[in-house]
Amino acid sequence: MINGTSLALPENLIPGDAAPLWLNKGDHAWQLTAATMVGLQSVPGLVILYGSIVKKKWAVNSAFMALYAFAAVLLCWVLWAHNMAFGKKLLPIMGNPSTALAIKLLQRNGSTYIPLADYVYFQFVFAAITVILLAGSLLGRMNFYAWMFFVPMWLTCCYTIGAFSIWGGGFLDKPDGISIIDYAGGFVIHLSSGVAGFTAAFWVGPRHSRDRQHSPPNNIIHMLGGAGFLWLGWTGFNGGSPFAVGRTASLGILNTHICTASSLLVWLCLDMIFYQKSSVIGAVQGMITGLVCITPGAGLVESWAAALMGVLSGSVPWYTMMVLHRRYAFFQKVDDTLAVFHTHAVAGLLGGLLSGVFAKPSLLEMMYGRNKYNPGLLYSILDHRPGDGLRQLGYQLIGALFITAWNVVFTSLICILISRIVNLRMAEDDLEIGDDAAHGEEAYAVWGDGERMPTTSPWRLQATPRIPFLCRRII
Repeated sequence: MINGTSLALPENLIPGDAAPLWLNKGDHAWQLTAATMVGLQSVPGLVILYGSIVKKKWAVNSAFMALYAFAAVLLCWVLWAHNMAFGKKLLPIMGNPSTALAIKLLQRNGSTYIPLADYVYFQFVFAAITVILLAGSLLGRMNFYAWMFFVPMWLTCCYTIGAFSIWGGGFLDKPDGISIIDYAGGFVIHLSSGVAGFTAAFWVGPRHSRDRQHSPPNNIIHMLGGAGFLWLGWTGFNGGSPFAVGRTASLGILNTHICTASSLLVWLCLDMIFYQKSSVIGAVQGMITGLVCITPGAGLVESWAAALMGVLSGSVPWYTMMVLHRRYAFFQKVDDTLAVFHTHAVAGLLGGLLSGVFAKPSLLEMMYGRNKYNPGLLYSILDHRPGDGLRQLGYQLIGALFITAWNVVFTSLICILISRIVNLRMAEDDLEIGDDAAHGEEAYAVWGDGERMPTTSPWRLQATPRIPFLCRRII
């Protein structure tokens, strides 16, 4: 009241507060936090991981591919891609392309209300990390200008299709028909990025022969730092997917870390048994496969099942990478730089199928409501209704086949189209040089590495072996 006059407030606002009555501030704050944690997985997480796990001459190019993709996806996402993935239905596999910049209420799961901006932001960081994971197959030889074309084209033609089909009300998201269990992206994110990365690697071609035969990380400690961002950031990845601070979120977070730790330790043990050495890079690979495998069922399975999924995610991708990959000429022909096919496609497929086995009916109901999904095969057998579980497992296979086929075909078409505009692959002479040829920059300015001492400096005449080491470095 001012000067005896009562001021009318909008009916949905609390006096003295800008928050509408329907908004749960705890859920809202967690959603923004979770989305930011997922963003940190990409920038700086995968930027550091990629820049450190490759040879020194590719550090800048590899890190920059991730940074560029993060920025490009954001603009494409808000301008047209978000509504292609989650907007009004245009086709059974696609929403209507339109901007997602309006400020309005979004209701999720029948009871949880969040601002649309929260949802757009959260789904953007999922889309961004998918493209960046795909880049791991192409490090060390892809023309950066081709990558600049590839990112928006693949986001538009591949990622949005999978997201709408499985999450956005498409033909694989029908309560009265086929419904794919994919809690946080085992199929939409990881299977698609692994298959698309492997396909694009086929079209781009292999790295320079010397780079492929001998490619040690340039900084293993930094690589572990990037991996740490990835692991801890997955708390937001799976913890934010229910869009509420509740039991499903907390269970999803706990299961994520149980599965990841189990997978890492199993991979490490297999390396020690068969190669007599504990590989740091192997441990990181095991960590990643655990994170990927639990993603499609993190909040939908019990913790004992998460541990079992970790054992399988630490052993099955290990076998495909360390044994099958070396036996078959096709795998040898395609140069998948960071083995994204094994760590994401194989682990994502494994997690999606295991979710169809271990998804608990009460947890499915808690997350999605009644009757949207059939129970996991294990629980349907215990309930003497194995047909329901087999049906859901069949749906999981259908979803995996669709994501795989779509990404193989359309990633190939994208690469062929781009190759008509610019070269997919850097020139052979540039492959010898690396970052300096691609960007005119190098990762580390180390004394004696491309630098020359000024010949006119008066200090040069005074430099003798007797000058202390630090002084000589300054000179």
